[in-house]
Amino acid sequence: MGYDLRMKKSIAIVEDEAALRENYAAALARLGYQVKTFANRKTALQAFAVRLPDLVIIDISLEDEAEGGFDLCRDLRALSAELPLIFLTARDSELDAVSGLRLGADDFLTKDVSLPHLAARVAALFRRIDALRRPEDAAQVLRRGALSIDSEKMQTTWNGQAVSLSLTEFWIVHALAKNPGHVKNRQQLMDAANVVLDDNTITSQIKRVRRKFQSVDATFDAIQTAYGMGYRWVE
Repeated sequence: MGYDLRMKKSIAIVEDEAALRENYAAALARLGYQVKTFANRKTALQAFAVRLPDLVIIDISLEDEAEGGFDLCRDLRALSAELPLIFLTARDSELDAVSGLRLGADDFLTKDVSLPHLAARVAALFRRIDALRRPEDAAQVLRRGALSIDSEKMQTTWNGQAVSLSLTEFWIVHALAKNPGHVKNRQQLMDAANVVLDDNTITSQIKRVRRKFQSVDATFDAIQTAYGMGYRWVE
């Protein structure tokens, strides 16, 4: 069963330019989403402390905070590892994109993106959530040694300890662990995660995943680099 827009998923847009904020909100509302908008990090955080939306779209620069979006991303990741986060910004440098993805964002788009393309990326993230929560065999848990991935509950554990992964990170780990020993190149990992990233950003994602596993087990070394080829999961 695929994602149904009639389920009225909620989206929060944190954008300090009023005209852009309302354009994005109107476009997404026409597709059946419930949309709330915020002009700055403070008001957004106050609302999120009461109730988290189903997805958040964030600009990097927010009013008098040049990197307020990055700070908000950190705040949201502390509240939820799985909440889908999209950066939508006029800042198109590779450094900004890598920084956003390193902080745990699931996608990074620039403001020259068309509204239909933005809507498509939002829908893709919701489909990923739906796929995770409604696997072909909901009872199946993928186990590889100390690793356990429960797709129905969207939980990853290592030696029984929870590892908080974003959706993109989850799919990357799942793709690697599903076929241990097999090298997955960067294109295959992007296909598994349903994102478009450059080589450097995939490398950053792998480093972030490793750090998260190492935070619960300093000896973790299950993700190996096959230089010039990609990455593999070893047991």
